[in-house]
Amino acid sequence: MPAPFLDPQESRQPPPAWHALLDDPLAPSGAPLALGIELRQRAAWDARSWEPRRVATAEPRALARHRDGLTLGMRPLVRSASTGGWVKGGASWDAVRRGVGSFQRDHAAWFAELASIALASRAFGPYADPGEWLVLDTVESSLLWRLLSGAEGAGIPLVATGRRQSVGLAAAATTGVHIAPGPDGALRVRAAVTIDGVPVEHAVVRPIGRMGVYAAGLDADPIPIVLAPAEVPDAVRTLLSHQDGLVVPREDVPAFLQEAVPRLRRQAVVTAASSVTLPAAAAPTAVVTAEFRSDDVAYRVEWSYPGLARLPYRAGAEAGRQPAAEDRLRTELEAAWEQAMGVPFAGTGRLHGVAVAEFAARLLPAWERLEGVRIEGNTPRRAYTELTGDPSISVTAVESDDPDWFELGIVVTIDGRVIPFSPLFEALTLGRRKLLLADGAYFSLRHPALDRLKELIDEAAGMDEWETGPRISRYQTVFWADFEDLADQAAPAVAWRELAEGLRSETSVPPVPAPAGVDAELRPYQRAGLDWLAFLWRHRLGGILADDMGLGKTLQLLSLVAHTREQGERRPVLVVAPTSVVPTWVSEAARFTPGLEVRAIDQTLQKTRTRVRDAAAGADVVLTSYAIVRLDPDAFADVDWSLVVLDEAQFAKNPQTKLHQALAALRADAVVAATGTPLENSLTDLWALLALTAPGLFPSARRFREEYVKPIEHGKVPENAEGVPFRAARLDRLRRRIRPLVLRRTKELVAPELPEKQEQLLRVALDPAHRTLYDRTLQRERQKVLGLLDDLDRNRFIVFRSLTLLRLMSLAPALVDPRQADVSSTKLDALLERLVEVAAEGHRALVFSQFTSFLKLAAGRLDAAGIRHSYLDGSTRRRASVIDEFRRGDAPAFLISLKAGGFGLTLTEADYVFVLDPWWNPAAEAQAVDRTHRIGQTSTVLVYRMIAADTIEEKVMELQQRKARLFRSVVDDGDLFSNALTADEIRGLLDA
Repeated sequence: MPAPFLDPQESRQPPPAWHALLDDPLAPSGAPLALGIELRQRAAWDARSWEPRRVATAEPRALARHRDGLTLGMRPLVRSASTGGWVKGGASWDAVRRGVGSFQRDHAAWFAELASIALASRAFGPYADPGEWLVLDTVESSLLWRLLSGAEGAGIPLVATGRRQSVGLAAAATTGVHIAPGPDGALRVRAAVTIDGVPVEHAVVRPIGRMGVYAAGLDADPIPIVLAPAEVPDAVRTLLSHQDGLVVPREDVPAFLQEAVPRLRRQAVVTAASSVTLPAAAAPTAVVTAEFRSDDVAYRVEWSYPGLARLPYRAGAEAGRQPAAEDRLRTELEAAWEQAMGVPFAGTGRLHGVAVAEFAARLLPAWERLEGVRIEGNTPRRAYTELTGDPSISVTAVESDDPDWFELGIVVTIDGRVIPFSPLFEALTLGRRKLLLADGAYFSLRHPALDRLKELIDEAAGMDEWETGPRISRYQTVFWADFEDLADQAAPAVAWRELAEGLRSETSVPPVPAPAGVDAELRPYQRAGLDWLAFLWRHRLGGILADDMGLGKTLQLLSLVAHTREQGERRPVLVVAPTSVVPTWVSEAARFTPGLEVRAIDQTLQKTRTRVRDAAAGADVVLTSYAIVRLDPDAFADVDWSLVVLDEAQFAKNPQTKLHQALAALRADAVVAATGTPLENSLTDLWALLALTAPGLFPSARRFREEYVKPIEHGKVPENAEGVPFRAARLDRLRRRIRPLVLRRTKELVAPELPEKQEQLLRVALDPAHRTLYDRTLQRERQKVLGLLDDLDRNRFIVFRSLTLLRLMSLAPALVDPRQADVSSTKLDALLERLVEVAAEGHRALVFSQFTSFLKLAAGRLDAAGIRHSYLDGSTRRRASVIDEFRRGDAPAFLISLKAGGFGLTLTEADYVFVLDPWWNPAAEAQAVDRTHRIGQTSTVLVYRMIAADTIEEKVMELQQRKARLFRSVVDDGDLFSNALTADEIRGLLDA
């Protein structure tokens, strides 16, 4: 078949440049190479010939006759094209080094490197042609063995060029000196060589520099040649050059054993026949060099042998060392270090502070007592003394110039020596193990008494708060009991003793007579609350009245005001409450304490400061709202109040707000917070209220987060502590600290006469159209939110907007998209069905939702069904009249937004409660429910929480339970709770 036509011009054009990218630079190309090895021997000297002695391949017969004049040559070889064997061909050292010829590139590079290290050692044999042979005998580089061991992997075989020779490569060899008996009482000293663990016999052995050997067998044909890496000391090289070793005459044997053997041992391992007794090897000495300075010490440990330079402390293979003897002494050295210093051993280093004292006073004397240890260097400038006795602690408290603080004197004595408190306090605070005093005395801080002292110091104050000396706030009276338990002696101030005894338990608070100005019969628990409040007021202390909703906190506080008036107090009391609650205070004061002069500031006016002064002049109680105090804090801070009452104090739970700062600036003897929910979302809520009512109890917000919030809420505990026990201990400590200043009673505990409250969860299944819209929204919002949770703080607004959107969709699609108004709300259908029954049976119901838009949808459904109702949200202007209308009328339903009606209401006329949607905060829901379940209720209260099944609302309920556990664990002494809301839990909210 004819060849296809080709354009001659086209056929001569070079391939495109990009074809070079297709070449594999590692692909074999060119002729492979092999390394030829040959044992060569110079001819025997002939005195009759003037010709140079010829160098030829060693033959078995010639090698058996004489073994001098040996060299090991090497050269490159190529494969013969005709026979397939390895031949000289065009391969030479010069050719492979210069790249002359078509050799395989990686092979040529390997040979070039081998030639470089051989030529660097000037390895030209005197009878070898440098162009053909290079000599291995004098190569000193350790790189030789890396190249040879890698030859096989590179495809470069080692080939014997002599016909009657073979060549191989061993893994390793050892060399040494062997001493055996000689003739007539003499000694014969030979080189001892093993290759791959087998002693070399019937072979001639020659060194390859100082880094290897080769052995040629004498009893085989062909001659086996083996190369192996090894350390070859000078003494062994000398012995290898003597065929039969060296003979030590009988008369020189004693001198040889005493002088030569120790020196040989410094170079190589020396062995001897059983009939030859060698002198004992010199034992090692551990030399410790210590260089003391003014405040530190530098040290190092080394080994010393007679006649040898100092050797490093670490184990080594240097000739002359005795590993077993070193190991025995090393064990003793390090054990003494561990016992004296208590930290891992290091052979060299620099020590500071108390470690210098331990080194000088404990370690060096222990090392000096060890046989085989020598101490060198200088001595410390001062004497160090360890105090080992048990600490004796005495504590005193005296009244200071600041009436809110007591100076705390803590004296620790050890072995009769008084320990200065400042360095002790700093060392305990920083968690140090030991303390070094200025006079050289030191002692361990790991003592149970000092551990407890550190714990109390950590709780009492931060270092920045104790710059002027240790002190304890009036609010930290519980600390005194702990200090008394710790101290061997305790002497508190008289005033503090009375205060601490009163607050240590509720039952020890002295009773006060019922104020004559109170027109009400106080229940027993209300009398106890008045006693507690009066005790706090008498000692200028604040606190938190955290009674359950509906137990009459307002009455107890009005009774306190009446009590202060009867005790002669004339300065006014300031009551701050939500705007919607101020009218309730006015009416309650008129009802229970008509003799008190009560004035309300319920709106902001120009010249507010003058108005506040005018209102306070001659008033017993001044009422105002949080909003007004926030807008003009200076006007209220300008008045000297006898007492400040914060009603529904959860409004002030954020210490970063202007409101909290305004309240903190008020001038009063004490601040009392009244709230059924002192802890809504986090322990920081509780800290914020205590910062207003008991400002010295937990002075630092940062320390409170570290000590309580992180371990209790988030499970963050020290690495060496067990999680659950550590958190439980911190929780117990927190309860003990707040107990004297937080009074909490539940309705179940103090008002058993209240009718039963029954709670039921109603799971409402969405109808198909509603379900389809919800699932579609869930998938869309999940994709949006999950990518934002890695930076929740920055994206919090977007995340919670999506969560709110899902919550609205679970209520009614029309709340999200007005175009979906024809899709009925399944939950409103269920509500309407039950309200019809409630109205038919003559009952009345409160209906709560946090979404006013949903409440308005519910109002429209009730209007359409002909069910009368009242309505209240934050925009309602006639709040009081709307509430009164419901109380006086017979409308069966009262629709209330959670924010507007969650506090400040008493609606015992209703006995049914419907919560249309769950809120993140269970305390807010509980307050709403307890608008009707409170003192004055005579009927069983039925509570229905309506949950859209298989929606985000069920996840919200799970979070509610977690937060409820948080409240119970701290305020109601419940079980330890799990962690607070995290990004992972938000992911859980978005699960299908």
